[in-house]
Amino acid sequence: MATPFIAGLAVAAAAMAGKYGIQAWHSFKTRPPRPRSRRFYEGGFQPTMTRREAALILGVREGAAAEKVREAHRRVMVANHPDAGGSHYLASKINEAKDVMLGKTKNTGSAF
Repeated sequence: MATPFIAGLAVAAAAMAGKYGIQAWHSFKTRPPRPRSRRFYEGGFQPTMTRREAALILGVREGAAAEKVREAHRRVMVANHPDAGGSHYLASKINEAKDVMLGKTKNTGSAF
């Protein structure tokens, strides 16, 4: 007598779980699309580059390790190198950002 009752409860529980699973899937599929890319810094360059601006250009934190800075510099330069159609101005700013983050500059500003 108890076995059919337990089997009925199991079937009912599976049906309810399936119903809620289908509802969750439909709400997931109908949610508004979210942009997958990160937002970029909206603004021009400052006359003298700061660590904050350099970190924003390279996409790292202000206290990032030297190896992370070099890796980020390499990644950004591949996309913006003048030999590959990039801008000389942006390349100089990217190089300046790397120098500021690594502490190799006296904040003299860029050549442009």
